[in-house]
Formats: sequence, structure tokens, C-alpha cells
Amino acid sequence: MRAKLPKILVTGGAGFIGSVFVKVAIKAGHKVVIVDKLTYAGDLKRLEEVKGKFKFYKCDICGRNKISSIFAKERPAAVVNFAAETHVDRSIHNAKAFIQTNVYGTEVLLGISRKYNIQRFIHISSDEVYGDIKRGEFFEDYPLNPSSPYSAAKAAADLLLKSYIRTYSFPGIIVRPSNNYGLWQYPEKLIPLTILKILRKEKIPVYGNGKNVREWLYVGDCAKAVLKVLEKGRVGEIYNIGSNQEKQNIEVVKDILKILNEDNNFISFVKDRPGHDIRYRLNSRKISGETGWKPEVNFQEGLRYTVYWYLKNKDWLLNKWKNIAYLYKDR
Repeated sequence: MRAKLPKILVTGGAGFIGSVFVKVAIKAGHKVVIVDKLTYAGDLKRLEEVKGKFKFYKCDICGRNKISSIFAKERPAAVVNFAAETHVDRSIHNAKAFIQTNVYGTEVLLGISRKYNIQRFIHISSDEVYGDIKRGEFFEDYPLNPSSPYSAAKAAADLLLKSYIRTYSFPGIIVRPSNNYGLWQYPEKLIPLTILKILRKEKIPVYGNGKNVREWLYVGDCAKAVLKVLEKGRVGEIYNIGSNQEKQNIEVVKDILKILNEDNNFISFVKDRPGHDIRYRLNSRKISGETGWKPEVNFQEGLRYTVYWYLKNKDWLLNKWKNIAYLYKDR
């Protein structure tokens, strides 16, 4: 008889990565409770295939009383915190929401999780907390050197959790994924934005010379890694989650144009973003060695699958444009 798996409370479970994790966790046999504010980036359509298999609460993680009542009612054994404001451009435009959700919201969850004796708290951070690295790769013990208000808020949340681990022996674990891509990603990110611009027959804005390098991780691989850490990771540790697949931004854009049989005339180089990191690269040997996780999806295969999905779901993609158009009005 299979052992009963712990109930997981997933914050941001209607978001891009969070929704994929929910599906992976349900498939593995976990009971799942989702807390999501349903901001512009949240969408329950991402969870249609597991509809009826989770409990959902529309709630801001900053709402201490409401969050506490959810914990009291549901009594989860573990928390996986995906809830966050994530777009660097938005944080440069206005950092307030990033500090509120990413820092204060995390503090609310930590305090309530401690009160209800949570067994595991997995905090989703980012490779961006390290800053950038021209050569080599980041290990988990590298110092934090964030470049944007977004990454500074994520780094602050990491440090807050580390303080809870040391001060209260809190059962926290931090994971730092590289750049995720895949189905249902909101079109403020490079890949869906590029597809959207091509569909609209508009220029694709590429920052600077387009040679900024990112390590591209398929979202399904990321979700599986987080579940592995939940099940096998060591409390108090940090785990990088990378793909070992680097690409310049301009290369990614050109790959998408090639898949869609379009020429490079769509590309428009624009003024670089303030504080734009040059390159990220994670060393992910720790998670592989301790949990057995390895990325499965090759970037070119994942990208092609992603592009074709957006073509089949272009109405969803195009309908999201109204929420981000203001960010690109001068480009």
C-alpha cells in the first residue's frame, strides 16, 4: 500500500511555473491547495486539465488573517511558495508591488507556516539574485549581488528565509531556477513576446545588441525539480536548477523566426534595459547528486513545441497584450 503523501499548499499556483508544479504534484499523488491572488499574470485556464483535483483560494499572500485562516482549515504539511511579482521591466517601472509581495508576503507565509508547524517550506527564488557572471557559473554558496528591484526583492526574501532557518530551526529550502520557458507563459517574457509580435506583424524589441546570455530551462523540468527537492532535499539547503543550455537572447529570437519561416527584418534593437545582466549560468550538480533530478527537454525541441502551442492558442496570447502594451509604447 502506497504511503500517504503530504498535503501541499502552493502559493501562486495559477501562475506560469506554479500551475505546472500543481499538475506534477497531483500526478504524483499529493493533495494540493492553491492560494493565488489572480493578478494579471495568474490564470485558472492553466489548470483546466486538473480541474476538480485541487482546492483553490483567491487570496493575496500579504493578507495575514486570510492566510492564517486557510492554514487553520487546510492544515498543509508543506508549502511551496511560487507567489511573486516576477517581471524585471515592471520592477524598474514601479518597485512597490515587488517589495510588498516578494518580501512582505514571504514574511507573512513564514510566520504562519511556523505557527502551524509546517514540515517543509520550499521557497522559489531565481538565478538573478546572484547578479551576472561573464565566465564560469554560480554555485549555491556564491554571494548575492542583485541588479534590479525584482532580483533585490527575491534576494531579500532568500535572506529572510535563511534567518528563519537559523533562528527558529525552520524547515526551509531555497531553490533558484534559471530562465523558464514553455506553454502558458505570460507574453511579457522574451519567447512569448517574440511570438506575439510576429503574429501582430510588429517589430520584436531586442535590448542592446541582444547578446545577453540566459540558461533556458523548460518549465516542466523545473516543476519536476521542485517536487524532487520537496521530497528529497535537505532542510536548510539551497539548490540551483539549471539546464546547462545557454543561448543569447538574439539567438532565441532568430530561432523562433526560423521556426515560423520569417526573416530577421522583424528584429528591432532598442535601448538597453537599465542594469541589464550580461549572463547567468548555474552549477546544478548539487540537485542532481542529491535528488537524482536531471533536465529532460532539449532547448530546440522545447522551443519548437512551445511555439506551435502558442500558434494553436493565439487567442489567449493576443488577449494578454492589453496588460503589457504600455511597457512597449516607446519601443
